[in-house]
Amino acid sequence: QQPHTAIFGKPNLKFAAIFVSMVIVNLAGVSGPKPLKPQRSLPGTPVSLTHYPIDLRTSMEEKYKEIAEELFTRSMAESEMRSAPYEFPEDSPIEQLEERRHRLERQISQDIKLEPEILLRAKQDFLKIDSAADLELMKEKSVDTVDDAFKEREMPMEREYQRVSISGEEKCGVPFTDLVDAAKCVVKALFIREKYINRSMQSFCKTTAHALQDLGMKTVDVRVYDDIPETPVDADAPVHPPVSETHPYDNQDPKNMPADTGYGFCLYNFQTLEYIADMNVMMALIINGPVKSFCYRRLQYLSSKFQMHILLNEMKELAAQKKVPHRDFYNIRKVDTHIHASSCMNQKHLLRFIKRAMKKYPEEIVHIERGRGQTLKEVFETMNLTAFDLSVDTLDMHADRNTFHRFDKFNAKYNPIGESILREIFIKTDNHIEGKYFAHIVKEVMADLEESKYQNSELRLSIYGRSRDEWDKLAQWAVKHRVYSDNVRWLVQVPRLFDVYHTKKQLANFQEMLENIFMPLFEVTIDPRSHPELHLFLEHVVGFDSVDDESKPEHHIFNLDSPLPANWTEEDNPPYSYYLYYTYANMTVLNHLRRRRGFHTFVLRPHCGEAGPIHHLVSGFMLSENISHGLLLRKAPVLQYLYYLAQIGIAMSPLSNNSLFLSYHRNPLMEYLSRGLMVSLSTDDPLQFHFTKAKSYWLGPSYSKEGPESNDIRRTNVPDIRVAYRSETLTEELHLITHAVRTEELDAIDEEDSLTMGPLPGQR
Repeated sequence: QQPHTAIFGKPNLKFAAIFVSMVIVNLAGVSGPKPLKPQRSLPGTPVSLTHYPIDLRTSMEEKYKEIAEELFTRSMAESEMRSAPYEFPEDSPIEQLEERRHRLERQISQDIKLEPEILLRAKQDFLKIDSAADLELMKEKSVDTVDDAFKEREMPMEREYQRVSISGEEKCGVPFTDLVDAAKCVVKALFIREKYINRSMQSFCKTTAHALQDLGMKTVDVRVYDDIPETPVDADAPVHPPVSETHPYDNQDPKNMPADTGYGFCLYNFQTLEYIADMNVMMALIINGPVKSFCYRRLQYLSSKFQMHILLNEMKELAAQKKVPHRDFYNIRKVDTHIHASSCMNQKHLLRFIKRAMKKYPEEIVHIERGRGQTLKEVFETMNLTAFDLSVDTLDMHADRNTFHRFDKFNAKYNPIGESILREIFIKTDNHIEGKYFAHIVKEVMADLEESKYQNSELRLSIYGRSRDEWDKLAQWAVKHRVYSDNVRWLVQVPRLFDVYHTKKQLANFQEMLENIFMPLFEVTIDPRSHPELHLFLEHVVGFDSVDDESKPEHHIFNLDSPLPANWTEEDNPPYSYYLYYTYANMTVLNHLRRRRGFHTFVLRPHCGEAGPIHHLVSGFMLSENISHGLLLRKAPVLQYLYYLAQIGIAMSPLSNNSLFLSYHRNPLMEYLSRGLMVSLSTDDPLQFHFTKAKSYWLGPSYSKEGPESNDIRRTNVPDIRVAYRSETLTEELHLITHAVRTEELDAIDEEDSLTMGPLPGQR
């Protein structure tokens, strides 16, 4: 057996034929002197150039002919061991193929002095050099060896890669008239989102904003404040931001806090014709037939383009990652931006903590039952349990298949051993022991994050809106127990449970719920000394979430006939869009006040599109910076395309969805990723993070720029090639729709047309 047969192993017949034709065809037709009797030479073993002046063309043909004949013989003799053309046989590992490639390169570098044109052409095909222009470039360079020339060609800037381009008049796959009509609708929707995002001081994609500006139109821009510049960070700064020497909760003296400004305020509690009209426009767009067809085609194109990009550039991306020292998936910054604080620990951690508490605090009064205090020991005795009896199975907090499409059973899993009293004692902030146990276990989770260095979380805490003092109690819990970590920020979730509280006579109307949620925030913003603990706590709160079971039926549509919050006294729960709009509206007013005072602003990141009607995703598109879940986008091509163009962050958690609404193998995460939607993966409903200045250390000082300039592979471990591909693809898509739209062609879509659900003006 010859060495070259061991290199190739037993590949199939198709592979051999393709390889031989690739080399022989390019060498055919090259003239030269009649060869002497060639000396037998294996790939990678150069012929002695001093003794045998041979014809390299014939020599190369003989070498590849020998290889091909051997392959054909082995393939015919062992046809039963053939594999699919896209698989490598077991005895032909990639390492051996790479070794053969390097040996061939070394031989070519030795032989280049005699016949550079022939060998360059052979190597051009073998190494997939892009074009004849590259070959000419090689010939023009005066280099001693071809190794140096190919090193220059194969190691360009990191962001150079093989691109896929489309030629022809109808690049989008639809007639130009249909393209113009669809582009008008898409641009109209993007302008709607930009308007609401700018008003609320949330982030709108810079690349999309620039594309819309190129149309020559300017949306209503009420963003009267410039962005607060971040503290400059040196390009060589460490990936870990500096840690403060003092605890942020140490300075609780109100005298050291900003003084009262004397502002007056009132809650935003009226609805606008504008929002209802824009909702109608959006609803009409997403069901328009031609627009749906156009968006579906574009999404399919994006998927196919990504697959082609991977086929062409995957190895370059991997090589770029391997060049970066001390950086891989385990030591890049990862942020779990949607994880409920009450479930931030795993089952084993909670079990160990409960057992430890039973041994350490058995006589501590933890609960009041009928006016009498109960110790922790007595609580467990009433359940006939001891520390020895506890196990992960008895905790019974794993969401199994019984929770599928049963949100009530899913919520019940938050109760250890199925007992709500244990949930109150161990994972609540407001209880008889003032959340002592919950604070301890959260701090243990924080310590684990700090030890791992590169893991961070945005834990969700709940404000229900049942009473005005909820914010103060939550802040006092955090400050008293010093529940803080540089690796953690807070995001406040508001459950949509007005109907429950109204039935229990805890709330008279929806306006009261809004006041309980937002009044303390306005008060502490105007005068931080009025709620000192809350002022300190809000420094580490990044935004709001709206949570509940989206699959609940909604008996009301938010329209012009909907009652104002003060008049909503019905037994039915307000619809999703009603909750989201009034949360957004009051947050917007609050953000303007906080910006004027120099405090940081908040963002809206609701649960959206996990289940329920499609208009939830319409509300999320208009009002929120990012969303959680977004599963239903797979059924709405127009919205999915809009979420892509606007680069709206989508938090996805396939494991959580698998236990609730969508089996794991049907989760659209990979489909969204291939198409370029901005998705993140986390334990339970994660979303894009927002840590302001810390990002400059984690991602690099240029992280806020557009395109590959924003990327620092030394910190992110993301190849510039991938960032460039995503940026260029988004820019091309935006150019496609904006190029088809001119200022004079962008007709306004009035409310009457949008409500007809028929074709938009100009459509056939």
